[in-house]
Amino acid sequence: MHFQQNKAVHSEGQEMLLAQELYLKAVLTDTLALFGGLTVVFCLLKFTWKCWCGLRQFVLSEHWQQDLRTYGQWADLPEWFLLARRGLDVVLVGRSDVKLQMVAKEIRNEYGRKTHTIQVDFTEGGGIYSSIAKELQGLQIGILVNNVGMTCTDHFAYFLETPDAEQKITQIINCNIKQTIQNVFYIFICLGKGLIINISSEAGVRPHPLLALYSATKIFVTYFSQCLHAEYKSMGITVQCVAPLMVSTNMTQNMQVNCLVKSAAGFAYKAVNTIGHSSYTSGCLSHALQSAALSLLLPDWLRMSTFFVRVLRNVPNIRTYQRAESEEKEWSSAKKK
Repeated sequence: MHFQQNKAVHSEGQEMLLAQELYLKAVLTDTLALFGGLTVVFCLLKFTWKCWCGLRQFVLSEHWQQDLRTYGQWADLPEWFLLARRGLDVVLVGRSDVKLQMVAKEIRNEYGRKTHTIQVDFTEGGGIYSSIAKELQGLQIGILVNNVGMTCTDHFAYFLETPDAEQKITQIINCNIKQTIQNVFYIFICLGKGLIINISSEAGVRPHPLLALYSATKIFVTYFSQCLHAEYKSMGITVQCVAPLMVSTNMTQNMQVNCLVKSAAGFAYKAVNTIGHSSYTSGCLSHALQSAALSLLLPDWLRMSTFFVRVLRNVPNIRTYQRAESEEKEWSSAKKK
């Protein structure tokens, strides 16, 4: 009898332990399910928000455009004039006086806007900015576009392969960094409120070996722009950073335009539409998709590897590529004949 009672007590104890174990497992399962569900909801909300931001920046912005005249009457533009068609008078800043006069004449004839030209070379350093400030006196500057930039070479190269290294490095720092700071400084003096657009690059989003100096100067532009926007947006000054990929310009040897490479005018049109919709943008849908693809297909460990650096180093420069492409087209045309 006593043995049977002990056995019953032992059995009840085992059942209680088993019940507690099952209860703990159920609680743990429910907790993990809750966290899993919250994670899925968070990821879906994040994905939905990114899709909405992309839709607003690159699709809805075509029809939902910011009235740029609210920033001011004049736009300070280094060597491009798209904002004239949006009702702004334009200050053109650049190295070539012939080109400046040609663009100014086109703006006056086609859009009926006032123009003012300032001839400067941004690689010369800080001496040019006092003269720029004098030229801008009396003008209600509302928009500044910092799109002046230069790179070391027309191909992927190690840092120590930079031609005329000392002079070139000084020019790039003056052009890509110092002119951005100085332009912003002098324009802030003129602005009570307004818009500053700084052109960075996809090369400034992540470190890019064989473009070391250019990449470093462009990440400066990105961080500088984002910090200024956070500091001054409450005071009515908006700072936007645009980080494009390949655009057909003199710096890229006027590469052939295709679905990946945008023309300067085409990219500028798309980028201007993003004003008021984002403080940081790739400028157009094509470049935004390319940036997302690069982040997935070219992770940091691969991009920074010795293997990838050696592969990039063997990529022909732009001129060689264009020459080969031209010869291939000529050969195809001759073959058809």
